[in-house]
Amino acid sequence: MDSRRIFLGKVASGLGTLAAVPRRVWGSNDRIRVGFIGFGDRARELLNYVRACPNTEAAAFCDVYRLQLDRAQSAAPGAAVYRDYRAMLDDPSIDAVIVATPPHLHAGHFCAALDAGKHVYQEKTMALSVDHARRMRDASKRDGARHVIQIGHQSCSSGQARDARMFLSDPSRMGKITAIEMRMHRNTPRGRPQWSRRVTPEMNPQNIAWDLFLGDAPPREFDAHRFVNWRHFLDYSAGNISESMTQQLAFWYKALRLRIPQSASASGGIFLWKDGRESPDTMSVALAQREEILIHWTCGSGNNHPGAGEHVLGENGTLARDALFRYFPQKVNRPDAHEMTGRATQVPHAHMQDFFDAIRAGREANCPFELGWRVSIAAAMAAQAYREQRTVRWDAEKEEIV
Repeated sequence: MDSRRIFLGKVASGLGTLAAVPRRVWGSNDRIRVGFIGFGDRARELLNYVRACPNTEAAAFCDVYRLQLDRAQSAAPGAAVYRDYRAMLDDPSIDAVIVATPPHLHAGHFCAALDAGKHVYQEKTMALSVDHARRMRDASKRDGARHVIQIGHQSCSSGQARDARMFLSDPSRMGKITAIEMRMHRNTPRGRPQWSRRVTPEMNPQNIAWDLFLGDAPPREFDAHRFVNWRHFLDYSAGNISESMTQQLAFWYKALRLRIPQSASASGGIFLWKDGRESPDTMSVALAQREEILIHWTCGSGNNHPGAGEHVLGENGTLARDALFRYFPQKVNRPDAHEMTGRATQVPHAHMQDFFDAIRAGREANCPFELGWRVSIAAAMAAQAYREQRTVRWDAEKEEIV
């Protein structure tokens, strides 16, 4: 049968995958055919980014929810659609895969795509747990760098990343950095809880492949509320740690070359939205870095002031990142220095463009696996510290949270 045939409803187990092959040499005009695993709101944004990149084609989509596949067909007429991602991975004409599923499914989808010989754009956060991160690292090692891996921390390809390199190129500007203050504060209209989506009659067992959604998460009876509001539940996500903290961490872990933290502590709770969710709407995380830097991250869902951003504090200066990127000297140590503002520009699809450029050039992407690994472990430590209400530590020798 034609591999591009529509496989709606096909959920058979044991579908094979292709062995990884040596890196292909790409011409600048060769078209890269892309398949999507997951087609929710984020994937629709990523589809627009793919279309903004020359010589690419959104060729296939898979999702466990039938209505999402209908939307994919409307968005990309002629593309193949699948209910089971393994069938899509069996198509040798798919060159690259974008994984845009809930975090608890990332490891399975990432490993299968890489083992099938596909380049992988993995939406953040890379891994939900240390075990998942290890499985993904094993897949990366098996691949042997034959395929490009881009983790979806898009700030790593931003103009601000270039500004950071410029500001940090002279060590005297900052001196010894001892702290990073991060914040992520949001709000929604009264009566519309953060991340809550309405359950509709179409969200039923006939339209949703529930077993494929669960993956290796704890088994449960079908629950449309858990399906559509997966960010609320710790089986599938670490909430705002996964959604926001990892994005901010990735930028500074890359810019400052930070390692996995020594310890993590967290506090907070569900202070605002008493709607059955498990992930906190208000919390604080402290990460003690091996570089003798304390990272403090706070988030809230009931007030959007002071918004999102970071301050990096050094004895000679401060880097402030929000809508702008600025440097402020500490006059006590640099009396003749002046404030500076970053000037680099960017386009929304820069991170996706870097993914395709890396494929064609045979080089590492801006947010490679190793960076995603460090950020994922830090996030897993923060999530465990919150769940267990204690300080946790990273045993670097055993690679375990203790």
